[in-house]
Amino acid sequence: MGHKFNADSVLNGVVTSDPRVPGVVAMVTDREKNIYEGAAGVRRIDGDTAMTTDDVFAIFSTTKAITATAALQLVEEGKLDLDAPASDYAPDIGKLKVIDGFDDAGEPILRDPKRPITTKHLLLHTAGFGYDFFSETYNRLAQEKGQPSVITASKASLMTPLQFDPGDKWEYGTNIDWCGQVVEGITGKRLGEVFQSRIFEPLGIEDMTFELNDSLRKRLAGMHARGEDGSLTPMDFELPDRPEIHMGGHGLYGTVGDYMKFIRMWLNDGMGPNGRVLKPETVVMAEKNHLGEKKIGMLPGVIPSLSNDAEFFPGLLKSWSYSFMVNDEAAPTGRPAGALGWAGLANLFYWIDRANGFGGFWATQILPFGDPVSFVGYLDFESAFYASLKSAKAA
Repeated sequence: MGHKFNADSVLNGVVTSDPRVPGVVAMVTDREKNIYEGAAGVRRIDGDTAMTTDDVFAIFSTTKAITATAALQLVEEGKLDLDAPASDYAPDIGKLKVIDGFDDAGEPILRDPKRPITTKHLLLHTAGFGYDFFSETYNRLAQEKGQPSVITASKASLMTPLQFDPGDKWEYGTNIDWCGQVVEGITGKRLGEVFQSRIFEPLGIEDMTFELNDSLRKRLAGMHARGEDGSLTPMDFELPDRPEIHMGGHGLYGTVGDYMKFIRMWLNDGMGPNGRVLKPETVVMAEKNHLGEKKIGMLPGVIPSLSNDAEFFPGLLKSWSYSFMVNDEAAPTGRPAGALGWAGLANLFYWIDRANGFGGFWATQILPFGDPVSFVGYLDFESAFYASLKSAKAA
C-alpha cells in the first residue's frame, strides 16, 4: 500500500528539520498485525543511541483508555454501576467540594456539589476535575496552597476541589485517575495488577508498567524541553518508580508495539490473541459519543513549560466516548467521522478507525504538549497513511 515509503519520509523529516524532534517511533496496525513500524532520530539529543521501535516511553494520557477499559470490564460483570456515586467504590471522592473562586484573603471558597460524582462523569471528563497546566484555578491552588502535582503520583494530588458541579460540562483533568481508584476499590487490587491479569495478558503486552525497572530503563527514550527559540534541552525526567498511587490517567510506561496490541483489541471488537478483553457490544457502546450536545474544545496552556494551547482539528466538532475523543466530522487527515483518538503530554498521539480497521500511534518525548514540530509531523503521518489507503483502494 505504499505506507513504508510515505511514513519513513515523514519520520525522517521531523528528525532532520529545523527545529526538529530528537527521535520518534510510529506504527500503524490493521486488525491482524502492524503494517508499518518506524523509528528515526536518537533517544536523547545529547547522545548518539539511535531510536528503535523497541524503545520505552512514558505514555502519559494514552494510559487513560486502558483504565477506562478496566472499568468497562467491571460494568460487564455487574460490579460497577456507571450511574451510582463513585464514592460507593472510592469513598474519598465523596469528600471533595466545588470551588467558587477565592475570597479577598486568597482562600478558596468551597461548597458541596449539587450532585454526586458518578463513574460516568469520570469516564467523560465531566466530574469537575482539571489539571494545573490547563486550569488557572488549579495552577493557583498549586502555587499558593501547595496542591501537589499529579506527577507526584500521590493521593494528595487527587484531593482537589471540583471546578463546577458534576455533569455540567466537559473539562479535561484527573477524572481517569479517580476512575482507577474506583477500579481498585472494586477489585481490591492495585491498578497495575488489574491491568496485568485482565488486559495485558490477554493482549500479549509485555513491557507496560506503572513501575519502571532497570531493564526497561535501559531502553527509555529521553525527555526533552522545547525552548521558545525552538531549541531542545534534554531533561532527566521520570515518574516515581514506586508510586503511591497507580495513576490511571497518566502513569504507564511502555513501547509503541505494546500499545498497538491495545489498539488492535478495539479494532477486533474486544478480542485479544490470548482471550477476550471486552464484549463486542461493550466496544460498540463505548465508542459512541456520550457527551450529548456538549462538545470538547481547546486545552488552554496555563503552564507554558508543560503545554501550549492545544486542540485537534480546530473548527471540527469533537465529542467524548468511554474514554476517547470522537471526531464528529471527517478530519482533514482522512480520519473518518466517528473515529477515536487522543494524546499524551509528551506529544504522543494515536487514532483508532474501527470502520476501516486501522489504528496508529506516534511517540515522542517532548514538553510542552502541542509541540508544533511533533504535532504537525503526526498529522502528516496520519495523512500519509490515509492517502496511501485511498490510492490502494483506487488501484
